Amino acid sequence: MTTTDVMDWDAITRDPRFMDLHRRKTAFLWGLMALSVAYYFLLPIGAAYFQDLFKIRVWGVINIGLLFALSQFILTWLVAVIYGRKSSRDFDVLAAQVLAEFSGRTASVRPGVNT
Repeated sequence: MTTTDVMDWDAITRDPRFMDLHRRKTAFLWGLMALSVAYYFLLPIGAAYFQDLFKIRVWGVINIGLLFALSQFILTWLVAVIYGRKSSRDFDVLAAQVLAEFSGRTASVRPGVNT
């Protein structure tokens, strides 16, 4: 596609495949966000209401509360990996198919490969 080509973005947004892509991606992202927020709020809730559990020492001065707090970093990376895999496997493929039709070329899309 050259810089002189013009995309009909209104037609793309009305395309049923694009609407399905947007709906699926939005639902997936809301699910990941809900999981992240719920896990995030478990730390202050646990620190306030389950102090005896959070004070249990695991190794030296390391306790369950500290391990739980550090596990939030792991969850952040896990969410990023999950989204990256889902995006390259499903969302990018659907987006490339829609784009290919509207730009007048055939879709040769492989998961995980940018086109």
